[in-house]
Amino acid sequence: MASQAISTAVDYVKAPLVYKGKVRELYDLGEHFLIVVTDRISAFDYVLDPAVPDKGNVLNSLSAFWFEQTAAMQPNHVVHTDVNKLGDVITEPELLRNRIMVTKKAERIDIECVVRGYITGGGWRQYQQNQAINGIELPEGLRKNERFQQPIFTPAAKNDVGHDEDIPFERMEELVGKEIASELRDRSIKLYEFAHSYCAERGIVLADCKFEFGIIDGKVILIDEIFTPDSSRFWATDKYELGIEIDSMDKEPVRTYLLNSDWDKNSKPDPLPASVVEETTRRYRDIYRRLTGTELR
Repeated sequence: MASQAISTAVDYVKAPLVYKGKVRELYDLGEHFLIVVTDRISAFDYVLDPAVPDKGNVLNSLSAFWFEQTAAMQPNHVVHTDVNKLGDVITEPELLRNRIMVTKKAERIDIECVVRGYITGGGWRQYQQNQAINGIELPEGLRKNERFQQPIFTPAAKNDVGHDEDIPFERMEELVGKEIASELRDRSIKLYEFAHSYCAERGIVLADCKFEFGIIDGKVILIDEIFTPDSSRFWATDKYELGIEIDSMDKEPVRTYLLNSDWDKNSKPDPLPASVVEETTRRYRDIYRRLTGTELR
């Protein structure tokens, strides 16, 4: 049974709002940050109506799960996820339960660290144009969705407004320095390989994913989110096939509906039909169950 959809948290948080993204809201608690993950959903650069019940719960709970799973190999920014510890900062704790994460304050490294294990999505489009992805030359004759012999690291320069910019690794070295660039690449690939194996045991292909890192006391830590349907591309193993568009385990029902509608793509779409919202909630809950082995609380 889906819970009430939360489209914004500003009415329930008594702390300064630092940043409002398409899905997440960042608040300043003084020593720490508070991240609230809403149920807002975006597609094709538009935040859509209505919000999708349980989406924020899944994203936050999955991130918390993965941060715990990977903490030994990669330090992260999590302090806690217990809404009760926030006292009167949260005026409606039950509404925001499982949607909050208190984090350490890090200096964000303005690079999106993308790891691709399979040639699909934007990587496939680049390959079709010039047989390379982010400047990495690839063999002829690769087929869409084919697995690389080794995962490749394809960074993007982060832009708070507009799209992130795909860049070659050499440009990343210029932006953040060779030492940090190599460290982020190696850490990202190690995280991907760990999660790819974990997912494979559960009938899921982790096709690609992205990470963000920050610096605290001179050390690299993992921030933002990790291995969620919004930051990773998951395929059901039994649907994996070369040369086709695989139905990914995320907000694909929303994208499919919009692409098949008469939306002009130049203005915000009309509200999503209830059936599309319900199917999207089902998918988010399903990927949570399959990855964690438990039902969403």
